[in-house]
Order: sequence, then structure tokens, then C-alpha cells
Amino acid sequence: MPVDATRGTGAAPTDVLRAAESGSVSAFDRHHPPSAELVSDCVHCGFCLTTCPTYVLWGEEMDSPRGRIHLIGQGLSGEPLSDSMVGHFDRCLGCMACVTACPSGVRYDLLIEDTRAQVERRHVRPVRERALRAAIFALFPYPRRLRLLRGPLLAYQRSGLRKLVDRTGLRERLAPTLATLESLAPRLRPVPDPPRRVPARGPRRAVVGMLTGCVQSAFFPAVNSATIRILAAEGCEVLIPPGQGCCGALSVHNGRRAEAQRFARRLIDVFERTGMDYFVVNAAGCGSSLKEYGQLLADDPRYAARAAEFTAKVRDLAELLVELGPVARRHPLPMSVAYHDACHLGHAQGVREQPRALLQGIPGLEVRRIAEPEICCGSAGVWNVLNPVPAAELGDRKARAVLATGAELLVTANPGCMMQVAAAVRRQGATIGLAHTAQVLDASIRNLGTDALLPR
Repeated sequence: MPVDATRGTGAAPTDVLRAAESGSVSAFDRHHPPSAELVSDCVHCGFCLTTCPTYVLWGEEMDSPRGRIHLIGQGLSGEPLSDSMVGHFDRCLGCMACVTACPSGVRYDLLIEDTRAQVERRHVRPVRERALRAAIFALFPYPRRLRLLRGPLLAYQRSGLRKLVDRTGLRERLAPTLATLESLAPRLRPVPDPPRRVPARGPRRAVVGMLTGCVQSAFFPAVNSATIRILAAEGCEVLIPPGQGCCGALSVHNGRRAEAQRFARRLIDVFERTGMDYFVVNAAGCGSSLKEYGQLLADDPRYAARAAEFTAKVRDLAELLVELGPVARRHPLPMSVAYHDACHLGHAQGVREQPRALLQGIPGLEVRRIAEPEICCGSAGVWNVLNPVPAAELGDRKARAVLATGAELLVTANPGCMMQVAAAVRRQGATIGLAHTAQVLDASIRNLGTDALLPR
């Protein structure tokens, strides 16, 4: 059994509380430090260990949720924010499997989010790491910049150069980060931009604003198209105003809180004038952050109430469809699928049964269980770009579990998961169809048959 992280290694919870109350805080400043009360909620029982991807990989106590909580407690007790401490925080995927597993209800999600914001403000990273993070956050949260990559990437994929480079192995040796990015890129197909408004088919049941997303709109526009068609078929008028930009999920999950707040304010400004009843999201990571806008902007007098009102309208696509109930006819799809719970949908939002209910409502569709469903695939936003080697290990583990189901199609609800698992399946020389939940429903409603979903 793993050792108890509190034995002989620092302050007890009561010491953490006293230190925080007395002002003896070295690692963290006074602007939203991690909560000493939340730290004291952890009883170090170890239920989180078997669900934590990094603990599963390495078996290191300080790379487990309770180990990181112990380090946070040390920081609140006066320990400095050392490189070693930051390294353990950085290695957390933020998958929140530990939150689901914890019998004491410890809010590790709040603790790591506040801690990462402190790290970003107070810790100086090495030059190379700063440059990589700057490049990532100058690109990924900006849909227009990502879409500019589509043309060159499409030409690269069609030229056959990708297969040639794969055979040489030089890319992985000379530029591992670039190799990771290239391996994750999905096969692109031309898809037109979505309209700004799509009327409901039949009686209108709701007015729905829709997030097009960053990675989703650039690399998985077919998922957005399928989402629009499903919503319209189920009696929703869909509003897609221009200029909506990023939701801030990548930023807030990586401690860039001020940046995330700017994105959140802009999104609220764009959508609150639409008169929408609901705000629909088809990307798990985005949805989890959108549902926390009330917390993110709680200190902003101009936006606090508006953010809370906005958050109350946010729904994952599966969540809304189950809430409304089906009206469009489902046609048969005689095939087997493996459903993968994206971490920020299952763990962070608690949306697990709704996607399965939608899939099981399709005649002829068999939903198979994936082993170790609680273990993250290794995508975790941009974690796989920052940590390519352990991310590949987790991706390979997930791919093996998926392939072991014998299913014809893998279904999930997050673009990062789709790219991560697809890359791992290719590494293993295997093939499997991959689709978003929306694409499966769309194929059933439009009676397209299984050929529309399986690899060609």
C-alpha cells in the first residue's frame, strides 16, 4: 500500500489553517491562494490513487492527488514554490478522476486551479519552456489562427509527404514537440463555415446558442455541422453569432486566469444579446469551463451576475437532448461502438448516462464498455503537447483498451480525445472508426447507414 503523504513530511491540516490565518504564506500570494480548508478536507485515504493517470504511470506519491494536496499544504505553511513542487503540479493532467473517486468530496479541482494560477504568476520557468507555452497560447485559443493551418496541413496530408516522413523517424528525434502536434492532426476535409442562424424543423421547442470552439471549428467542423442538424431536427432554432472566439478553457486549466477572464467576458458579450434559452457545447473541456464562469468572474462587479446567468444556460449537447426528449426519428445503425467518457464530461461535469442513453436509443446500435474508463487518454487540453512521452503511454494504454472491445467505432465527445486516441491507434498499426456522439446521432436521424461513420 502507498505510504501516507502526511507521515513525517510536513504540516498537519490544523497547522496549514493556522499558517494561512497568520499570513505565513510563502509559496502563494494573497490573490486567490488555494484554500486551506479544502486542503484539510483530504484525509489521505488513497481512493484517488488508482484513478490518477500519473500515479498509475509512475507510482510516485507526490504525483498523486493526495500528494499534490500535501504539497499545496506545505506551500500554505510557508514552504517556497520550488522547481520540484511546480513540476509535480505541472504533471497533473487535470482530468478530475480523483474528484469522482474521492469519498470525502475533496474539491481537488478548485485546489489545482488556484494553485496553477499562482504558479503562472509567481514561478519563472526555463526559457525553452516559456517559449513553448507562449507559442501554444498564441495559437490554440484563436480559431482564426488555427484555421490558417488547415490549407498547409491539407496539402501536406494529400501530398504523401506524411507517410514518407513517418518512415524516416527523423521527426521524432529532431523535433519531438512538432512530431506530437503532427501525429495528432486529423485527416482534413473541406467543410463550409456554418450559417449564423438555422431555423428549427417543425415546432420550435427552444432557442439555442452554440459554441463553435477553437480546435473543433478548425479541425472537426463536421462535428459542428452534425450538431447543428441534430438540434434543428429536435426542434431547436440554432444561433451561431460571428466573433465568439475562445471560451477560455485551455487558459483557465493552465493557470492563465486573466486571459481566461478576457475570453469569458467576450463570449458573454456576444451571446447574452441573442435571447437564447440554452447555450450548447459539444466539446467536453469547453463545457466544464463554461459551467464555471460564475466562479471565474465572481470578483468582477460588471460581470459576476451576468456570468452566473450565462452559466445557468450552459448544457452539453447530450445533456440538452436528453432534457428536451427526442422528437426526430432514429433510423437503425447495426454496428458496435465503444463509448469513451471524456474526462471533462464524465468527471468534471458528471455527464455520463446521457450520451449512453442517446446511443442506446438508436436501433441496432450496441454500446460496449471500455476497460479502465476512469483513466485519462493523455490528451488533457495541451498536456500531451507539453508532456509528449507520458501522454503517448497513456494514449497507447487507452487505445489497447478500446481495441480490446472489438467495436467497429469509438465514440467520444471531445476533440482532444479523438486526436489522442486516433494517434495511438495508428502507432499500434490498427484501425477503428472514430466519431463524435453528434455524428452518430446525425447519421441515424438522416438514415445514412454505417458507411457514413466507418473508415474508408
